[in-house]
Amino acid sequence: MAYDMYQERILEHYRKPRNSGHLDHPDRQGKESNPLCGDQIALELKLDPTHTIIEDVRFSGDGCAISVASASLLTQQIKGKPIAEVAKFSQKDLEKLVGVPLSPVRVKCAMTSFVALGQALAEKPSQEAATKSA
Repeated sequence: MAYDMYQERILEHYRKPRNSGHLDHPDRQGKESNPLCGDQIALELKLDPTHTIIEDVRFSGDGCAISVASASLLTQQIKGKPIAEVAKFSQKDLEKLVGVPLSPVRVKCAMTSFVALGQALAEKPSQEAATKSA
C-alpha cells in the first residue's frame, strides 16, 4: 500500500513537476546528464543578497519519470533553505524523498538533479553577483 502511494507521488511529480522552467539571471547553475537513460537536468539557483539562502530554484531538461520527479522533489526540498543546510543534503536524503526502491541504474536517474545541485553549489558567484552584495 505505501509503495503504491510513493509510486503515485513519483508519477504526479513527473506529470506536473514543481519548479520547472528557468530563472531570470540565476546566481548559480549546474547541469548533469545520465547517458544510460538519456536524462539531462539543468538546475538554476537564485540566492538572497547575502548569498546564504536559496531564494528560488528551477530545473529544466528531459528525463525519465524518476529523474524528473527527483528534480521536482529536490527543488521543493531546497527552496528557501540556507546553502549551508542544502550542502549537507545527501544521496540518502534524496533517496528517502523519492521513497521507492531504486535499482542501481535508477539510482543514477534519481541522482542526476542531485549532481547538478552539487555543481551549482560549487560554482563561483559571478562578478555581477559579487558586486551586488558588496
